Amino acid sequence: MLKKIDHLGIAVHSIEKARKFYENVLGLNCEKEEEVTSQKVRTAFFVLGETHIELLEPTSDDSPIAIFLAKRGEGLHHVAYRTTDIEKQLQAAKDQGCTLIHETPITGAGNKQVAFLHPKSSHGLLTEFCSEAQ
Repeated sequence: MLKKIDHLGIAVHSIEKARKFYENVLGLNCEKEEEVTSQKVRTAFFVLGETHIELLEPTSDDSPIAIFLAKRGEGLHHVAYRTTDIEKQLQAAKDQGCTLIHETPITGAGNKQVAFLHPKSSHGLLTEFCSEAQ
């Protein structure tokens, strides 16, 4: 059911500042920026082969990214896996005893359907499943 790593989510205080590193040092181009109001976050996507790097900047002090930054600082926030069937992927994880943050997919950046597994279920790393909108 999993196809590939879709993207790596990286929490940053400022996309504007972090963008300089990804563009000037790594030579990547920003494909798009987008605000996801439901998650209280602004995103910027960079393409590297078939994988994207997603910078995540909080738009509110109570956003999940703001809370992450306050606890851990900037850095890797999550790994997102592309799946052909997000509902089956969630059910399979649940059947194996994983704690789901989302029982059903929600709309994320790029209008993708996304759902997260709790980090305690995936050895300390927030895990995202994503699929194209149906």
